[in-house]
Amino acid sequence: MRLRDLLGEIKYVCLQGSVDREVKGVIYDSRKDVKDCLFICIQGVKADGHDFAPLAAARGAAALLVSRPVPDAEAERDLTVILVEDTRYAMAHIAAAWFGHPARKLQVIGITGTKGKTTSTYVVKNILEQAGRRVGLVGTIERIIGEEHIHAENTTPESYVLQETFARMVEAGLDTVVMEVSSQALKLHRTQGFMFDYGIFTNLEPDHIAPGEHESFEEYRECKSLLFRQCRVGIVNGDDTHVGEITQGHTCTLETYGMGEDCMLRARDLRLVQGGGSLGVEFCVSGLMNFEVKVPFPGRFSVYNALCAIAVCRHFQIDVGDIQQAMGKVKVKGRIERVDISDKFSLLIDYAHNAMALESLLATLREYNPRRLVCLFGCGGNRDKQRRYEMGEVSGRLADLTVVTSDNPRFEEPMDIIRDIETGLEKTDGKYVEICHRREAIAYVISHAEEGDLIVLAGKGHEDYQEIKGVKYPMDERDIIRELLEGGLKHI
Repeated sequence: MRLRDLLGEIKYVCLQGSVDREVKGVIYDSRKDVKDCLFICIQGVKADGHDFAPLAAARGAAALLVSRPVPDAEAERDLTVILVEDTRYAMAHIAAAWFGHPARKLQVIGITGTKGKTTSTYVVKNILEQAGRRVGLVGTIERIIGEEHIHAENTTPESYVLQETFARMVEAGLDTVVMEVSSQALKLHRTQGFMFDYGIFTNLEPDHIAPGEHESFEEYRECKSLLFRQCRVGIVNGDDTHVGEITQGHTCTLETYGMGEDCMLRARDLRLVQGGGSLGVEFCVSGLMNFEVKVPFPGRFSVYNALCAIAVCRHFQIDVGDIQQAMGKVKVKGRIERVDISDKFSLLIDYAHNAMALESLLATLREYNPRRLVCLFGCGGNRDKQRRYEMGEVSGRLADLTVVTSDNPRFEEPMDIIRDIETGLEKTDGKYVEICHRREAIAYVISHAEEGDLIVLAGKGHEDYQEIKGVKYPMDERDIIRELLEGGLKHI
């Protein structure tokens, strides 16, 4: 492909060489074969691609894309060097061109927010597929292209990978993609190079404020708001206190959903439902649509996730019966995921891995008036200790029994992490036990379950590994539960 064609939608300066030359690929990782390719110099957290520009040039790269001059590389005679303001922004547009602008052949739905992104993407996918659409998914857990499921490294992949994914979806005959859009992706321009048909906002709370992520809550909020300057229709949670700031400067048509009377699509008459170990909620949809719906997830935040999906699917003219039927079948790995082992008590797996998420989860489960609320969790190693204190305090305050165990200890000793969690627990009157080995802890909560209990295994969610001393060992809580039961573990 001609370099000039790849650069068609960005501003650039050609420092040397010709933009009319052919390139055989687009590369941003110097460890790959760069011969006759365009090598894009990306500034990362740990390394700067500009430092590898001379190596790429020496190995036969046809062209370099840089955001600052690289004199050592420019000494190569047969080399084109293109200067742009931001190589990440430029790469997104170049990747879109390289793959033939595949997003233009899809209906693209992007969902951003602090919580609810993952569940909402699966609910939308379920409803649209129930109505006959062919839907791909990009998210925290996986990328789905037809029957292929690809483990996700990032919530929203790098722009080149994202465009490649879109292209593979088009090739597979898909017509729609629903994707999670992280604040980091918006900050680092991973989603540039195309327009979202629908941009969705779920909610906003302080999160991801740390070195290498966001410097402040204000920056985090501003990054989230960028989606609404890159979509045609914005669908936002009208009840969220930050919705005004999120939509400030928007360039899209706006719609709202929520429980407030001012919202265009509303939920009313909420009723908690439970039985046979399952938990859910029923409610009436009113405003832009009018019908009853039952969601197989507990609590008010499940209502918001459902409303979000309904608001999106309304634009696809989905039949109400299809929405109702699809909603009842949704199951999301690691998101309030019920493990069906008894009708005497409820066992759930959830990804809640910080104090904010754990408090929201436990407060929601409390509304179902369980005989006991039992919370099993640990915390990751080589992470902020404050998270451990806070999670311990939350569980001690809201759970009747906390089982403190190991999560991903990484390069720390598991018992050191457990002691930090107990520092928070000891600020409360909550009862707790410590069982370092997670498999043993799971066996304990199942074998000691009492009728009417609600047990949640928190922190791991969709993860199927445990990271210890730099090695990821296979560990899926669903497999553990199955193996324990097959091995003769008793429960009521």
